[in-house]
Amino acid sequence: MIRAREVRLVGEEGGPQIVSLETAITLAKERGMDLVEISPDQEPPVVKIVDYSKFRFEQIKRAKDAKKRQKVVHVKEIKLRPSIDSHDFSHKIQHAKEFLEKGDKVKFTIMFRGREIVHKELGFDVMARVRDELGDTVQIEKDASQEGRNITMVVVPFVGGKKPKKSSESTHEG
Repeated sequence: MIRAREVRLVGEEGGPQIVSLETAITLAKERGMDLVEISPDQEPPVVKIVDYSKFRFEQIKRAKDAKKRQKVVHVKEIKLRPSIDSHDFSHKIQHAKEFLEKGDKVKFTIMFRGREIVHKELGFDVMARVRDELGDTVQIEKDASQEGRNITMVVVPFVGGKKPKKSSESTHEG
């Protein structure tokens, strides 16, 4: 399957060496192994003498290990209204905290219907309440911004290092 006339043979004594394809195939057959193309994009292509079934097994094993270590982050959306009741608000914030504890991102969306869009400051006030309620447990990935008839904000759980400082320092009165 290798089409080049000359190849760079690696893994041999004396380091990588450029040899003809026929020589590399002969060396592989003498050892009872296979000639595998490692990097076809280089000039000349890089090949190695290995047992192909073992090589393929290790490739599959590495791919499985990489997949295990991969962390899938879901984006959970919580929809709010500009005139949300305090109990409904606290219930939705509780759900957001549960999502954040699991490591998911949370997208808050405030939906305006009809003429409510005239009072978009109410929506930004609700987003400020969300930000205050979640406090320093989150990082704001995308600050509150208007997109059509909605206001959206994306927060992620705060991970590692120092926690971000609160914008308003609280003082203890004694």
